[in-house]
Amino acid sequence: MSRSHRFRVASSLLAVVLLVTSCAKDDELAGEVALADVAGDAIVPLIDLSEFAIRGDLVVPEGRLVLDVLNTGAAPHNLRLAGGPITSDLSTGEGTFLDIGELSPGTYELFCEIAGHRESGMTTIFEVVPAAEADSATISTERSDEPDWAHLDAAMINSIKAFPAETEGLGNVALEPNILPDGTKEFDLTVAITPWEVEPGRIVDAWTYNGMVPGPEIRVDVGDKVRVNVQNDLPLGTDIHWHGIPTPNDQDGVAPITQDLIPSGDDYVYEFVAERASIGMYHAHHHGQMAIPNGLFGIFTVGDIPIPRGQTIGDTTIPEDLVVDHEIPMVLNDAGVIGYSLNGKSFPATEPYVVAPGDWITVTYYNEGLQIHPMHLHQFPQLVVAKDGFPLDSPYYADTVNVAPGERYTVLINADLEGTWVWHCHILTHVERDEGMFGMVTAMVVA
Repeated sequence: MSRSHRFRVASSLLAVVLLVTSCAKDDELAGEVALADVAGDAIVPLIDLSEFAIRGDLVVPEGRLVLDVLNTGAAPHNLRLAGGPITSDLSTGEGTFLDIGELSPGTYELFCEIAGHRESGMTTIFEVVPAAEADSATISTERSDEPDWAHLDAAMINSIKAFPAETEGLGNVALEPNILPDGTKEFDLTVAITPWEVEPGRIVDAWTYNGMVPGPEIRVDVGDKVRVNVQNDLPLGTDIHWHGIPTPNDQDGVAPITQDLIPSGDDYVYEFVAERASIGMYHAHHHGQMAIPNGLFGIFTVGDIPIPRGQTIGDTTIPEDLVVDHEIPMVLNDAGVIGYSLNGKSFPATEPYVVAPGDWITVTYYNEGLQIHPMHLHQFPQLVVAKDGFPLDSPYYADTVNVAPGERYTVLINADLEGTWVWHCHILTHVERDEGMFGMVTAMVVA
């Protein structure tokens, strides 16, 4: 199937509406603009959106430009001209026309602004050439829906064969405390923008605690006095909220409500007592929409993860003498410079978990992203034992555990089947794209 299109289309021939929205910047177009209002002829490049790519007529002659945008992918997408207009979110098979006006010869960025899509490769360079060089520009007369099937096959197989890939940097490294004379456990955190390799060859300017994503794991016992020294080396002010960890109001970490902002170059001290067993997170609250997706998050555990030893759930009785062989934290993210990731890495750079047959494993999912993630481990039932750190009176088995932003779910798994088992978010566009597997995928190897 193809969709015909002319190289130059007189504006009076198209009865469509340009949906051009704005993020309230002065240099962006705003409101609805009818194509009929565009004087004279328009150059109409064809632009296709998919997971996660922008393809089509990307070298065009100067003139009045109206992009014919079509979503050929499986997920919603939009298209923004950097510093300019943006389309509405387009469903699968939906199209629109985006009037970007007359651009001077040069290069411009086009990208999808939906969280995580730009970071997953949905960005491209759009080149406008002078009229004298118009022969170097190619404008399609029709678009085809026929993919390159052989390329898709090869890309997927090759991406999976690359797992596990080595990258620089490891997150969730345990942070050892300095024990003060009164027994207080003191931790030092430096907040800074640091190079971070999310997947092989993709190095981003991450916002980090102690140079890692996620930040270092903080673990204390119930009743411990906790002191956290924060040095802010960001260009922006910051604070730290102890998500799910009970603290006094003046330690809650929300500037300027419970504390003063920690300015760039300054330091701050948090002090509180770890009053009860908790499975929490720590992250910035000041400009959290920017700081957290870019990497400012870590895990904070107080006491032991609850295990329903001796309980019978369904037809399974949990052993009274069960020993947990592995505790796995899995922090989910989907936006900012980090993008779709597990523990700060995107497949094939995610960590495989190697366990012995019969091992008992606890996994805590921490969602620090902007979207919900249904986490699925092939073949192994997950016994949900705690929600947000609170032990469940009635633990239950789940094949897929749906984790919303801010939530923590703790599950117990018995690795009783040998083999390599895939483990992933089951929103498929969070794990696969045209160029193969990526994002929120790892594996458990039972051997």
